[in-house]
Amino acid sequence: MRYILNNSYDPYHNLALEEYIFKGIGQREDFIILWQNQPTVLVGVHQNTIEEINLEYVKKNNINIVRRSTGGGTVYQDLGNLNFSFITSYDENNLIDFKRYTIPVIKALDKLGINTKLSGRNDLTIDNKKFSGNAQSLCKGRILHHGTLLFNSDLEVLSKVLKVEKDKIQSKGIKSVKSRVTNISDYLHKDIDINKFKEFLLENLFEEEDLQEYCLTEKDIKSIKDLKENKYMTWEWNYGKSPKFNLKNSKRFTNGKVEILLNVNKGVIKNCKIYGDFLALTNVNTLEQKIIGLKYQEEELIKLLNSVNLKKYFGNISAQEVLKCFF
Repeated sequence: MRYILNNSYDPYHNLALEEYIFKGIGQREDFIILWQNQPTVLVGVHQNTIEEINLEYVKKNNINIVRRSTGGGTVYQDLGNLNFSFITSYDENNLIDFKRYTIPVIKALDKLGINTKLSGRNDLTIDNKKFSGNAQSLCKGRILHHGTLLFNSDLEVLSKVLKVEKDKIQSKGIKSVKSRVTNISDYLHKDIDINKFKEFLLENLFEEEDLQEYCLTEKDIKSIKDLKENKYMTWEWNYGKSPKFNLKNSKRFTNGKVEILLNVNKGVIKNCKIYGDFLALTNVNTLEQKIIGLKYQEEELIKLLNSVNLKKYFGNISAQEVLKCFF
């Protein structure tokens, strides 16, 4: 078993590193990676990004958004969360074997005096409260199993980031399952920080394995950088991969109410209708046609709204106010 010492907090780099090891050199031997992200929302591969997050809060607080390559629900991560990735062979007759990877975590935490258990298909819990979610992916006879460990994350931010208004968006994306969560640090009998916890895990997850460090080569680093920039940092991956969805949103301003209805497919606006009691000087049909075909992206929409004489369409309602109705 090889381990990679990953000190990066960049989520785009970290997911690129994980995929590169999994689909590249991870085909030859087994790996374990422990890693942390700066404040980030990780969206499941089959999910609708917009549906899962409080976009206004995320943008206001400079939280990263990135889609991972495995299924499951959306999670919030900060530096109080520790991720683990196992890249190994698998048993063809027992493909979804979460216990193989979660039981070592359970045994390690038991040494710290924490009683945990595997709950449902892929969660680890303490006192029936979730502290770890797990997901898997297969490629060329290898399996990637990765999971989260809430150590001392800001749970208040977590609740705000993943809060989306009900009935605002209807889509075919896989919905996240909300559950009560907790931090591991709340149950520790001695004071240790997340770095000490990381060292403890590395020593105890595979006691019987001969762990050897793998140092990335210059070729590895270049390939990871290319994957990061050409996949994980792109709008096409993080938003364009979303399933088709319909959005209905309305807001009332001093100068009237605006209601927006959108149909979005692969991150592109396919249909748009605008309603409200705003004081328009001309029909909004022209503006609706300009919106159709745009990426469902704040930068694209504000650019369009600033390029037209908005008073003709919405009276004294500003571009920033109209923009709020799209998200």
